[in-house]
Amino acid sequence: RVRVEGKAQRGSLMILGVLDAKDSGFRAGFVTSKRVGGAVERNRVRRRLREVVRRHQAEIRAGIWLVVIARPPAARTTYAALKDEWLRLAKRAFILAP
Repeated sequence: RVRVEGKAQRGSLMILGVLDAKDSGFRAGFVTSKRVGGAVERNRVRRRLREVVRRHQAEIRAGIWLVVIARPPAARTTYAALKDEWLRLAKRAFILAP
């Protein structure tokens, strides 16, 4: 539903899909394909992305559904770079509360 009805913000490390589902609460999904790397790399990227979203969850507007799709360069970058990219895409998508 996020892919079909929502908007996507594309970055070099991830794609942020956003849907304003006013009738429900905040939800987040994380996608790491096999192109990102082996199981260890995919799980590491997923853990880092979950932590970024968890730390900024209070700033996200209510009723937002997110899908974070990791791109292959995300496996070779740091947590700080992932956080910076996520914040930049979130601001561009206007999902952070003022």
